[in-house]
Amino acid sequence: MASGNGYSGKILKVDLTTGKFETILTEKYKSWGGGHGIGSALFFDLCEDKTIKGTDPGNVVTIMASPLSGTLAPSVAGRCEVQGIGIQAYPIGWFTRSNFGGRFSTQLKFAGWDGIVLMGKSPKQVWLNIINGEVKLQDATDLWGLNTRETQEEIWASVEPSKKDNDWTNLGQSRDSGRTTQRPAVLTTGPNAERFGPMAALIHDAGNGAGQGGFGGVFASKNLKAVSVLGTGGVAIADPKALMAARLWSNSYSFAGHHDDPAEYVGLTSFGSTPGKPLAPMQDTPEGVKSRPQGCVGCIRSCRGRTDTGQGNESQCVDFFWYDAHDVKAHGKITDAAPRATDAIQLSGVNAFAVEAATLWLEQLYNKGILGKGKAIDSNLPFDKFGSGEWAEAFINCIITQTDIGKELCKGVAQAALAWGRLEIDTTSGILPLQEWGLPQHYDARTEVEWGYGSLMGERDINEHDFNWHVYWTPTIAGLFGVEPAVSAQRLAEIFAKKMIPYNDPMAINYSDEGIYSESMAKTVAWHRHYTRFYKQAMGFCDWGWADFVNPYGPEHEGMTSVGENKFINAVIGGNMTFAEGMEVGRRIWNLDRAIWILQGRHRDIEKFTEYNYTTGAQPGMTTYEAPYTMPVFENNEWSYKSVAGRILDRQKSEDWKTLFFKVEGWDVKSGWPTRETLEKLDLANVADALEKAGKLGASA
Repeated sequence: MASGNGYSGKILKVDLTTGKFETILTEKYKSWGGGHGIGSALFFDLCEDKTIKGTDPGNVVTIMASPLSGTLAPSVAGRCEVQGIGIQAYPIGWFTRSNFGGRFSTQLKFAGWDGIVLMGKSPKQVWLNIINGEVKLQDATDLWGLNTRETQEEIWASVEPSKKDNDWTNLGQSRDSGRTTQRPAVLTTGPNAERFGPMAALIHDAGNGAGQGGFGGVFASKNLKAVSVLGTGGVAIADPKALMAARLWSNSYSFAGHHDDPAEYVGLTSFGSTPGKPLAPMQDTPEGVKSRPQGCVGCIRSCRGRTDTGQGNESQCVDFFWYDAHDVKAHGKITDAAPRATDAIQLSGVNAFAVEAATLWLEQLYNKGILGKGKAIDSNLPFDKFGSGEWAEAFINCIITQTDIGKELCKGVAQAALAWGRLEIDTTSGILPLQEWGLPQHYDARTEVEWGYGSLMGERDINEHDFNWHVYWTPTIAGLFGVEPAVSAQRLAEIFAKKMIPYNDPMAINYSDEGIYSESMAKTVAWHRHYTRFYKQAMGFCDWGWADFVNPYGPEHEGMTSVGENKFINAVIGGNMTFAEGMEVGRRIWNLDRAIWILQGRHRDIEKFTEYNYTTGAQPGMTTYEAPYTMPVFENNEWSYKSVAGRILDRQKSEDWKTLFFKVEGWDVKSGWPTRETLEKLDLANVADALEKAGKLGASA
């Protein structure tokens, strides 16, 4: 039976060492919202030594749904948050997060749980089986070497041995509480993931992956192969009429409300996108392959696809991008090499961003005569077939079997570069695009600075497109098509300033050479950290649907953000939370995360980008995106769009920007550590006590 107001009311705590289960009441943690907020609070309370490595049995891993999971809230209900000490970053495996979509969080809620806490290490290989309130640890010896698809199929057969497609499965005694048409939702590692842990992801269904952090390796270090959950309950809504009204209201901002007269809009949008788009360029399959849109539970975007060949199903974006350009370069068009490469990483449970950066780098080393048969880095991989499906599959196989160059790459990209004596030289030249913390460059810190600063002040590539689609992609794409952006730079600045409560800074998106080092940009990065921590990672608003700043169907292109999010939250959980109050919860979560990183060793002195960001402008083929990088700038007292490609960061000005950022956050500007005053205002006196005990509490100004 469902509990109330979006919450199931309890969290499952699993001690893998003893095999015992406990229930944690969600009520104690509700002030954190859900998802990431509750996950961080649970980690802080339950992880006794936060300086341990991610593979230590003392590591605490949380898998959290949100109160909106499993509801009608659009492009929200399907997200699930994973947290714990990661093993991908270098040189320190920070407390970190990852996130995946699909139907896992919905099944978790339907089973009566708001989340799962994994503690300890099982003495034998196991998988966790959750069916409503019944929880078991089951032997995984026969699953351990299986790929992600095989593992899920074996678990499905184990949980529902007599189930037929499109048929009911009876799990209980009554019609409403005991049967479902759903397969169990399974979150699993690839084969023997402990051997390539820093590269290992968690996969759910065909293409939902928690890639960053190396959580596949963390699972394996705990002797845990997979978590399966199947539920037959529901999610109670505080005000169902308000939820339905909000959904219908949001329809006017979506393609569904305008399907007979869709907007002509050049560029990328979030909530207002056409379902299945930008599917076409995001799902690279050979010409003639048919595909239909596919989405997570409750999503109106349906940004992925299911193909008639079965190749690349439910994958998109970097799942294909890690190899599609190499396919085109070799063959002049997309062949089956790109989807073969995509399926190789999904079946093996390998992080797409990690192999994308590695592949760009290895190609450079091969072309320079450094890598290859009998070369300084000896490899028998068929580089003469680079761009083929054969090469991609051989490359992924060498990582998961620790053969050839996979003997070092299985330890992580930065770690392999260190072993080969290439880390410093190649991150200085930029041919190894690791932007911060040993993690692959996604968007360029030298140009789209809110992305780079956010990643540097945090612990991972932020992978949050709230600004990205509007300040970078849309003006850039418009320029490539030779048309004016639908929204002028001045109008764009007005929209962002209006919605970025509480700062409302008119210079928030000034990406000029001076603007990127300004106090306004410090507020922009702080706003982004607080917004995403609460609205996206705690409440589950999907990165591809939200934030909705610019919308082709909104009044004067103004989207729903700062109004829409709380319509859905308040309808589901009750009350009347304002957008500003949600932002404050996000600031509280962000400060708690910061405190954990401080305990792990964070100090402003180590918060620096890798060398190439200060010395080398972006060069085609060396990093992930080398489009013109057209951004909004305020120069000579007027707004305009301008290409800032090739820009490098000024080292001293970047340090000065950090000081401005720490002032905005209320942290010690000399260390970057939170102060007692700031933490106590956020009701985090216990966190201040922990920092003071460790000798790492920031000094007040």
